[in-house]
Amino acid sequence: MTLSKPGGVVTGLQYNGVDNLLEVLNEAPNRGYWDLVWTAPGITRKKGAFDRIEGTNFSVIVETEDQIELSFTRMWDPSLEGKLVPLNIDIRFVMLRNSSGFYTYAIYEHLKEWPAFNLTNTRTVFKLRKDKFHYMAISDKRQRYMPLPDDRLQGRGQALAYPEAVLLVNPVEPQFKGEVDDKYQYSIENKDNRVHGWISTEPPVGFWQITPSQEFKSGGPFKQCLTSHVGPTTLAIFHSTHYSGAELIIEFKPSEPWKKVLGPIFIYLNSLVTEDDPPQQLWEDAKQQMETEVQSWPYDFPSSEDFLSSDQRGTVTGRLLVRDGYISTEDIFGNGTLVGLAAPGDAGSWQLECKGYQFWTKANDKGFFSISGIRPGIYNVYAWVPGFIGDYRHDAEVTITPGCNVDVGTLVYEPPRSGPTFWEIGIPDRTAAEFYIPDPNPNYINKLYVNHTDRFRQYGLWERYAELYPYNDLVYTVGVNDYRKDFYFAQVTRKTGNNTYQGSTWQIKFTLDTVGKNNTYTLRIALATAHVSELQVRINDLEASNPLFSTGQIGNDNTIARHGIHGLYGLYSVGIPGAQLLEGNNTIFLTRALSISPFQGIMYDYIRLEGPASSNNESLGTSSSEYK
Repeated sequence: MTLSKPGGVVTGLQYNGVDNLLEVLNEAPNRGYWDLVWTAPGITRKKGAFDRIEGTNFSVIVETEDQIELSFTRMWDPSLEGKLVPLNIDIRFVMLRNSSGFYTYAIYEHLKEWPAFNLTNTRTVFKLRKDKFHYMAISDKRQRYMPLPDDRLQGRGQALAYPEAVLLVNPVEPQFKGEVDDKYQYSIENKDNRVHGWISTEPPVGFWQITPSQEFKSGGPFKQCLTSHVGPTTLAIFHSTHYSGAELIIEFKPSEPWKKVLGPIFIYLNSLVTEDDPPQQLWEDAKQQMETEVQSWPYDFPSSEDFLSSDQRGTVTGRLLVRDGYISTEDIFGNGTLVGLAAPGDAGSWQLECKGYQFWTKANDKGFFSISGIRPGIYNVYAWVPGFIGDYRHDAEVTITPGCNVDVGTLVYEPPRSGPTFWEIGIPDRTAAEFYIPDPNPNYINKLYVNHTDRFRQYGLWERYAELYPYNDLVYTVGVNDYRKDFYFAQVTRKTGNNTYQGSTWQIKFTLDTVGKNNTYTLRIALATAHVSELQVRINDLEASNPLFSTGQIGNDNTIARHGIHGLYGLYSVGIPGAQLLEGNNTIFLTRALSISPFQGIMYDYIRLEGPASSNNESLGTSSSEYK
């Protein structure tokens, strides 16, 4: 490995007879580096200032027969205010004997007396040789031969609705003609982002970015980030606002001290044992190496005192049960529950938490969980249970000290519930993946996602709604329609003219045999994402001047344009006075207002109508399975 001094930019990687795996056509500073995007408070520019980080001081931290650790630092002082982000930055590179690759991590520090600023994005970037690395893999089911970066240039590529999406009209290799290339089609959730990278076949070499822990990433396990994409480029995203919007911009106030260790991540290089081995074996080997790295976390070799070894960390154990008397008379095991520790806050606040660390695990089939390797600090225990709406938070804060083992006992989550379920649409899983996702326009496809479980990643699906519902909006009848076939996955805008759009009103029709006029019924609406939208709810009267409920303007996730199936989760509970319901046929009108672009919209996770609590003595009302 060749690094610039004192900058700390990776300019060369020599391996398996290849003089440099990085793109030699790029200038040396544009091959392997750390970067960030930041703004001063009050700056309104859309993307902020881009900063490709280069150190101003170089030092050797460790130099033994078994380990090399190098440090590249850039220190801030008041004379740099407004010119550089007010952070001390220490970027480290580590190489170990008999380890095929290198580790990199960074320590960011903001001192108390320094000015405020906002951090939008920070990551590592590696740009590989386009003449060698043509096959990309980010999971077992998401891997393919990729176009060349040249195919995106004018004359070979046609720009689509935004710069990242390009239609390949005259690619160097004809096999890619007619495909759409967009880096956002290869995003992935933090919890699944363990290993991704590229394969070269001549010679057979793999370049892999392995993330052994998600503790240092922003936004929790469901946060989505970019991975690898045409370039060939491989990223490690530590913090970004993708699929979340401005709510995930980290705002540092004046006089706010902060320090965080990002990484280490591992850049793993591999090659085939024999020429007869298939190139796919490089991916299988990378997955095995990923498991080794995960099992080795927290590492014992980083020399920075800010990276804590296992004996400096603690463990939390416990059990989570679900209590919903309308489903079971006994508590339900929290099978598959995601349980985590994050900074103290409200239930669900972890999806916006970026300054600290998060530690997550999955409970077993009996609801038992154990989280180890937790950095000292004060946390809340949070959880999300598949199949149930809402978020859990254990009210008592947990204090972690070095070497501790805290048993929080049996935790009981009581999900929001006012009465029995009259009907439901969807599956409470925080995504819209179970709903109807159409085939893409055949002129704008990515071949990877044809007949794929992630069909929502195709380009232009926002336009398909108006094609399928050209005149009237969606009408869903409970007991007749099937949400897998009849409930569109996104409530989007409809184009009505040249850059003009209108909102939509969806209808849910259902029948009540009886109604308790003095009772309150509850409509639960779980949203998987929202982008610059307002959701209004009306009952049986579309012309009512005031909706029964409005979210107001919500969301800036941009999930629709980024081919996602969820962004930030939100849950709304709407009380419906029985006097507004009818014995017989009823209609709920869901109006999505605010429509000035094709990318505005919402995705539902799950919708449920609950009857009144059964403790009420008055006639509560009953539902019918058939709309008449």
